[in-house]
Amino acid sequence: MYLWRKRAELHWVEAHADLLQAHAHGQLVIVRKPGFKRLELEIVCRSRSDSSALLKEFGGRIEALPRNWLERFTRADSKPIKIGKRLFLSSVGGTLVSRLSRYKDRSHIIIPASLAFGTGEHVTTAMSLRFLEQLTRRWKPGWSLVDLGTGSGILALAAKCFGADRVTGIDNDPAAISVAESNARLNKIRGATFQLGDVRKWKSAQKTDVITANLYSDLLIEILPKLGDSDWLILSGILCSQQDELARALRRKHLDTIRMKPRGKWIAILARRSGTLQSPDDEPANFCGGRRPPLQ
Repeated sequence: MYLWRKRAELHWVEAHADLLQAHAHGQLVIVRKPGFKRLELEIVCRSRSDSSALLKEFGGRIEALPRNWLERFTRADSKPIKIGKRLFLSSVGGTLVSRLSRYKDRSHIIIPASLAFGTGEHVTTAMSLRFLEQLTRRWKPGWSLVDLGTGSGILALAAKCFGADRVTGIDNDPAAISVAESNARLNKIRGATFQLGDVRKWKSAQKTDVITANLYSDLLIEILPKLGDSDWLILSGILCSQQDELARALRRKHLDTIRMKPRGKWIAILARRSGTLQSPDDEPANFCGGRRPPLQ
């Protein structure tokens, strides 16, 4: 495993983000540190040739990752992230047991900071988690979810905490699948299945209540035809500049946009299949008081 890194100004990142996301298969990490003008970009590569190609095209630097790279990059200063009223996330070492006592009414998920696989701190992941928590707040246990581009498995694991029964995470990176399975064992969460596969070739074997996809816009548009059998979609990894194009693609596939939530340069979308009037428990989804919110 190799790590490509680069520090760059915001205007450079905006100009190259789509190309980098394509190279990284949606796994580009962008880190903004308080007090610093430049952003830090990180991509984990499975081979030296992949990292060298990034270095040649975009500059930056590369380094070989040690066997214990997950432990090495675990951050000790991470604060818990609250997800609605039912969940909070923390990284290993970032939350002492004494600090967890305030959250006895919430499920706890520990996600070790693992670079490109997502701890919940990136806004695209956090927005997806909050949409999922709000959408399913009044659902009875037993619903199903597929997470495309699962990374650390954080959305799949959160779904289990929220009451999902059948949960599957798909990713094309064997390292991501290994990390997701490790995170499930760490949190003693059973029943989430993680599969190696290309989301472009994925086919649903049975109807799914919710599909989450934290990918990049072009890939989301490409795979939309595969997502129409799901009642609800949570899509993120979308640049604000691309929201209109994605919204048009959703309309063409008879998918209703329920809400768009912007955060910085990113946007997340909650959508549903046209004609989906009720949640799986035969009650309106508890989203803005159970009524359909206005488009934003």
